[in-house]
Amino acid sequence: MWNWNTHLTAEMNINKNVVARFKKYAKISGTAFILLGAAGIFFPTFMTMTTLAFVAYLMLFAGFFSGWMTWTSNHRDWAGWLKSVLLVMVAIFMIFYPMQGVATLGLLFAIYFLMDAFAEFGLAFSLSPQKVWILWLFNAITSLALGVIFIINWPFSSLYLVGLFVGISLFFDGIALLSGGVFLDEIDETQKKKD
Repeated sequence: MWNWNTHLTAEMNINKNVVARFKKYAKISGTAFILLGAAGIFFPTFMTMTTLAFVAYLMLFAGFFSGWMTWTSNHRDWAGWLKSVLLVMVAIFMIFYPMQGVATLGLLFAIYFLMDAFAEFGLAFSLSPQKVWILWLFNAITSLALGVIFIINWPFSSLYLVGLFVGISLFFDGIALLSGGVFLDEIDETQKKKD
């Protein structure tokens, strides 16, 4: 994974433009994630249905695009057609049967939260001596807890848990991104004082 604690200053000197853009966009996206997360926490059912619609229409678009690619590249490829048909069928199922779609989405999000926790534990431990590592560790623990709670209550509470947990995850991801941008500002200021 990333090892920022030993190579951060050298990378910042080499890629000052990239670091400056990351700081700016980390703060902007962190703020946006915090606002979206707060909306999901206060209106979980709305966030659940919005997430379901987003995923369903994304799968529908992917199915049509995959079918088009199969037609233009190799229209005899049965695996490509199978993928396209399955994507379109699942998307249509989720659109016309939203409650079953929400239950399916709930299981997928439980898996997502567990994988997100794994990645964030790795990032937190790679940042270990820095001040900001504790926020990433807290973010990882939060994602792990959300995944476990989701699995325990699935599928009955998926209607409000999908939106609530997506909101909580976005909220803490936003805090972590915002603090990452501030952390890079502090490192940059320390580097300027040394120069």
